[in-house]
Amino acid sequence: MALDEQGSFSVLDAFIEGGGNCIDTADVYGQGASESILGRWMSARKNRDRIVLATKLGFPMGNDPTARGLSRRYILQEVEASLNRLQTNYIDLYQAHGDDSATPLTETMAAFDELVQQGKVRYVGASNYSAKRLREALSVSDQHGYVRYSCLQPPYNLVNRAPYEGELEALCLEQGQREPSGLMC
Repeated sequence: MALDEQGSFSVLDAFIEGGGNCIDTADVYGQGASESILGRWMSARKNRDRIVLATKLGFPMGNDPTARGLSRRYILQEVEASLNRLQTNYIDLYQAHGDDSATPLTETMAAFDELVQQGKVRYVGASNYSAKRLREALSVSDQHGYVRYSCLQPPYNLVNRAPYEGELEALCLEQGQREPSGLMC
């Protein structure tokens, strides 16, 4: 059950009052409604500077077959749409919601690097990636001097631990030991 805007504001207020500061959303949650409500809340509360804001892109948006993926064109288009909905000029953590095997990793990582260089995004992360593709993305970033994924958001809970525990966990530990600013897990 989705909350209306007033209910959402109440939950967000309680979250902040309780000491929380990191809010994670995605463009596809409510087809942009989640980002829009969050943007209106931050604007009304004038608290953007106290929020660590994470959002994601890449999963299909609506019925438009081109509104998905991690192509440069779509990343640059969708970051602007998210920034507008969120009523902010930067995103703290912008994540690939899932892998896009149809787009070369060099194109994806170059686009993310461009957003960081422009100051629209502070950090980039990966969600729902296999260890193999995550390793490839990190390698592409290293080879070309692009920003690296600094965060991984895998499917993980007490019931379903297997997707993370194994190759992904090993990769995170390896990358974290390789350099202090490596992959955070």
